[in-house]
Amino acid sequence: MPLAILWQPGLRSIWEKYYEEAHALIYLIDAACPSRFEESKSALEKALRHEDLQGAPLLILANKQDLSNAVSAEELDRYLDLKKLDERVYMFEAVSGYDGRGIKESVEWLVGVMERSKRTETLRARTGYVPVPSS
Repeated sequence: MPLAILWQPGLRSIWEKYYEEAHALIYLIDAACPSRFEESKSALEKALRHEDLQGAPLLILANKQDLSNAVSAEELDRYLDLKKLDERVYMFEAVSGYDGRGIKESVEWLVGVMERSKRTETLRARTGYVPVPSS
């Protein structure tokens, strides 16, 4: 299942090329760099307003939790205030790319949500995908 993975500012110009087929979004925020939070919030809001991503589940990873100056996932959730944007399913997770903290749990949550997502159902129907019953 394709994901729209949103990353470095220099690559933002190509993000929209991946939206139409994306089953979900993963947004990684450097939680140890508060000076970039406003820029990150604006980029995320723009992506979430895009019509091709309507209903796509969202996983926001507050990275660098191994550093003492990292902002918690809860603080970032309050700052970004996504509840006002739409009704999509989303989760914030505190993670560390350095030591792996929170990554497995995040991916497991996202896979479970994607399997039940109307977005995934719509994309499957568009391609004629028919699930094979498990035995």
